[in-house]
Formats: sequence, structure tokens, C-alpha cells
Amino acid sequence: MIKDSLRAQVIETPSWAYGNSGTRFKVFAQRGVPRDPFEKLADAAQVHAFTGVAPQVALHIPWDRVDDYAALAGHASGLGVRIGAINSNVFQDDDYMLGSVTNPDAKVRAKALEHLLDCVDIMDATGSDTLKLWFSDGINYPGQDDLRARQDRLAEALDRVYGRLGEGQRFLLEYKLFEPAFYATDVPDWGTAYAHCLRLGPKAQVVVDTGHHAPGTNIEFIVAFLLREGKLGGFDFNSRFYADDDLMAGAADPFQLFRIMFEVIGGGGFTEDVAFMLDQCHNIEPKIAGQIRSVMNVQEATAKALLVDREALAAAQAAGDVLGANAVVMDAYNTDVRPLLAEIRTEAGLDPDPMAAYARSGYFEKIAEERVGGTQAGWGA
Repeated sequence: MIKDSLRAQVIETPSWAYGNSGTRFKVFAQRGVPRDPFEKLADAAQVHAFTGVAPQVALHIPWDRVDDYAALAGHASGLGVRIGAINSNVFQDDDYMLGSVTNPDAKVRAKALEHLLDCVDIMDATGSDTLKLWFSDGINYPGQDDLRARQDRLAEALDRVYGRLGEGQRFLLEYKLFEPAFYATDVPDWGTAYAHCLRLGPKAQVVVDTGHHAPGTNIEFIVAFLLREGKLGGFDFNSRFYADDDLMAGAADPFQLFRIMFEVIGGGGFTEDVAFMLDQCHNIEPKIAGQIRSVMNVQEATAKALLVDREALAAAQAAGDVLGANAVVMDAYNTDVRPLLAEIRTEAGLDPDPMAAYARSGYFEKIAEERVGGTQAGWGA
């Protein structure tokens, strides 16, 4: 049963993780990074080839804009992967300095909405069923704009996008506590995202980015609540120590990642349509290897969560045995699941150690030599 669940897990990697990307301070160029979305897919296919659980690749528009999206999807299929979520971008243009869909200028709002609807067209062309929406919209000073009016503008835009979605399509609304807005962000927390999605209907769900919360926030409570309400659409897995959110999943707090997966499993998240996506920008670590490590970290947290003895836990909880209940959870977390995962990979015909196998493959040396010249497809490309 545990092995079956681990074999069935799907982890989606982001196209932007393979290009030159990183923090607002500096983007360090690396050798061999992709020059176009087709090469990004080739790199993502390597992550899937060595882990066996990363068959989906998220696109970011316009960074991954091409003339023929059906051809891009066909290219992905030929590499053994498929297109996952389509991520919109209404934060990069100068027009969006005062916001995109919440901007006080109706012309700017119309431009942002047109982009979001274009992204649904790209979903149609690629076969994607998920649109991911994140808005950097907000204000820096009290009185700069009307808070309620901005929520009205946001609701109007979401209505239009929701109405454009086809059968089997959905959008996931992301939230972020702050950045780049410093006084008030228009979608700052899960409650705001949940309220908008609840009003719209079943095709609107919340995505939980693990790096987008105040320090000490109980993220697993948010996960449990949204699962209970049928409004958890997916995750953006990453880590942060202070205010940014681009580090490898599980790097900062692997126990937190375990606690999150424990709630996902307990709440039926493995059988519901919950997307497990990575959202990371590798600034100093190698791109492909960083993604492989993140996938492995999510796998390990999942395996530990699956090992929790739910019957023993329920008995301890019913008896009011505080220490006993906690011990059941901690026993699972403290179990070394690496041999189990190595066994599963071996049974699937994969190398038991994906990181070592990738290092031996020579793929990095190959792309470092071949991908010379041209414009590297990275942050802002």
C-alpha cells in the first residue's frame, strides 16, 4: 500500500527552475542553461528519468512563449513528460507598477485580463488543465488606493477568467504575505484566496506556497482546513529561512514538510486532485540537480507521512494520551525511508540513487558544451 502510493505520486517541476534565475539581488549565470522552452523540457525530462515521479512541467508565460504550443506539447510527449500548470505573469511589465487586475487604470486592467485569458488559450493548446494565478498587486502607503475597490477589481477579473475556463479546467489562486507590496497586498493570505475561490465555485481553488507565510505560521492547519472544504488545489513546494521562498523543498524545515504531507494523506489529498508542484529558482546550486534533490526531499517526507500508524494514533488521541499520540507521529518521522525509496526505484528499473546517477550520466557536460551562444532563457526571459 505504501509502495503503491509512492509509485503513484506525481511531482511537477517548473520550467523557470532550469534557466538562469534567482534572487532580486543577483542572478548568477551558469553554463548549459536552456536557450528556449524546448531545452527546458529536455532538462525537466532528465529529472523525471532519474526519479520516475516528475512527469509534468509547469510553463510560465511569457517566459515560455512559443509560436506553436501544440508543437511544444508534442515535444514534451516525445521526451516522456507533459505540460502541467500554465503560470501567468502580470507583474513584470512597467504598466503594472501600481497593480495589474487591481490597477486604478482601466486600460492596464484590460491588458492584464487579456493576458490571463491568453493563458487559458495556451491551456487549450497544450492540454493543460490548470492555470496558476499570482498577483503582485498591492500598495505601499496608507491612502495610496482604496482597499475595498481593489478587491472589487480583483473579483471582476477572477469572474472573467473563471467564465472562460473549459470543461475539466480550473485555476489555482496563489497568495503571498508581502513582496513587492509593503503596506497591503491584494491577495495576502489563504483566507483572502479562499473567500474569492469560494464565491466563484468548484473550478477555483487555493494553491499553498510553503514560502509565503509569516514566520511560525502553522501551514499544515491551513492544508487541513482547505482539504476539508475541498478548496486545496495544490502546492508550490520550496523553502525559506527569512523572507524569500526559492530554496529547495525541505531544505529549511524537513519536519514541516513531513507535517504537511501527513495532513495531505489524512485529508484524502492523495486521492483528490491536489497538485504537488515545485516553485524554486536555483541561484547558486546546479539547476537539474537542485530539482532532483527537491523531488527526493518531497518523496522522503511523503514516505514518512505514509508510515504513520493511523490506528495507533487514533487510539492514543481517543484516550487523551498526549505523549503517546506524539510518539506515533515522531516514530514515523524518525524512520530512515531512504532504503524503501531506493528499493522502489530499483523495482522500477531506475538507479536507487538519482543524484549519483545523474552525475554519472554526463548530461551536464553535454549541455554545457552544446548550449553556447544565443540568449539564455532565464529570469525575465
